[in-house]
Amino acid sequence: MLDLIFDLETQDPDDVLTLCLVAGHPAVRLRAVTITPGSPTQVGLVRHVLRRLERDDVAVGASDPGTGKSHVSGFHDRWLGTPSDAQPDAPPADVIAETLRWHPEATLLTGGPLHNLRRFLDTYPGVRLSRWTAQGGFAGDNVVPPEHRLTKFEGRTVCPTFNFNGEPRAALLALSSDRIARRELVSKNVTHGVAYDGEFHERLRPHRDRTAGLALIFAGMQHYLRKRPGGKLLHDPAAACVAIDRAIATWAEVEMVREEGGWGALPAAGSGTFITTALDHERLFEVFVGGDTANTGEGTDSPERRIHLSA
Repeated sequence: MLDLIFDLETQDPDDVLTLCLVAGHPAVRLRAVTITPGSPTQVGLVRHVLRRLERDDVAVGASDPGTGKSHVSGFHDRWLGTPSDAQPDAPPADVIAETLRWHPEATLLTGGPLHNLRRFLDTYPGVRLSRWTAQGGFAGDNVVPPEHRLTKFEGRTVCPTFNFNGEPRAALLALSSDRIARRELVSKNVTHGVAYDGEFHERLRPHRDRTAGLALIFAGMQHYLRKRPGGKLLHDPAAACVAIDRAIATWAEVEMVREEGGWGALPAAGSGTFITTALDHERLFEVFVGGDTANTGEGTDSPERRIHLSA
């Protein structure tokens, strides 16, 4: 069973779809959610989703950026309505640290720019993170075998990635920190090959009632596909599935480099940083629907423990 902290943003549908996925997945114990940048509207949206999924036990961390903007896309309003603004339980660094105090082997999954991971590393120098799984980074032709390259990226060894370029200082810090034991990067060279389109939607249909989260995803993507029948790429949900079952992916151990706004990977044994070079799409779908948890590390469950935080 995977103890999980999920750090998300809400300007794209991906992250809230991922929240729905992990909040009720049979192989996941979602312990906490942190939000970037952290507006009250974002907090209200996250609390609304958790409430609908009967997961009010999940701690929510955020720091209001004070921009006066909601940082929530219009799609979420069309899908979920417009929840009231809300307040977090505590700042994101505190939520991450307190969760790790109770669950030291928890994985941090990041689906946006790494502001909150930087805050945690800066604020809690004595706390270690055993595993960080990030949607971000890029593996190019120098790392990915020819048979696994996506046509759109052929010939490239570096490429801009939103989640790392949104806070490059934080990305460089996290990629070099000796307080993160294992770094797993689910990079755009594979996530750009995973799409939620009409075919995926119909494959999900018979499984949608397995969890409340899958039912909410199915309903949301009904809305999405009406306006965009071509579907959307599943960046963050793919990363979540890899966090649940890392055998979905083929990995290379690398050192990440930044060149002129782009990110690339160089083979580097012993770095503790691993990047995806290929995905098993059938296995990914099985994990997405919660149908195959044999290799996820699932074990004897432990009693739920509400993380106590002071705002």
